[in-house]
Amino acid sequence: MNGVRARLLSTLAGQLGNPHGVLGKGVAFMLNRGNKRAIEAAVAAAEITAGQTAADLGFGGGAGLSLLLARVGTGGVVHGIELSPDMLARARSGYPREIDSGRLRLAEGSLTALPLADDSLDAAITVNTLYFVPDLDAVCAELARVVRPGGRVVIGIGDPDTMAKLPFTPYGFTLRPVADVLAALEKSGCAVTHEQLPNPPIPHHLLVATPR
Repeated sequence: MNGVRARLLSTLAGQLGNPHGVLGKGVAFMLNRGNKRAIEAAVAAAEITAGQTAADLGFGGGAGLSLLLARVGTGGVVHGIELSPDMLARARSGYPREIDSGRLRLAEGSLTALPLADDSLDAAITVNTLYFVPDLDAVCAELARVVRPGGRVVIGIGDPDTMAKLPFTPYGFTLRPVADVLAALEKSGCAVTHEQLPNPPIPHHLLVATPR
């Protein structure tokens, strides 16, 4: 019985990191619902204004894309970068007009190899993605590279102590202390502030970084 439970939890953890197939459709719904408050807070903290260029990196179910599109307005651009081909296909089918107009630009990519030019973004958000990337310094360096000096990078993560109590996080999640993420962002050349969200059932932390 323990072996079956371990396989189920491992499957769930794998889907959360890379939603795909039939299960991925349900996981996308779960991600949008479970991450809603954290994504809304990240978008607000990014302080995006009309006409700017923003990105949701590792957008998963896509809830952040619509929020960013509303922020940048008709004269702005939103980039959506995602590792999962299935989530990219979902977003493409959900936003055909925005894609045709050039307001939404989707691409496959990882947090350590973003398909974006240097200083090409005014702001970027990434929520509940760092657990699945082994090289934190490489992620922070990429984020600082693609966001212009004076722009904003907002990283959202669940409280690591709370996350450690969840049954699926031992299966492939890397839960880092908030101080480690803050230090990596500062190492990449960013000034960083830390906000806490009482976001039940999992409190969240927002790290708001400004490349210098």
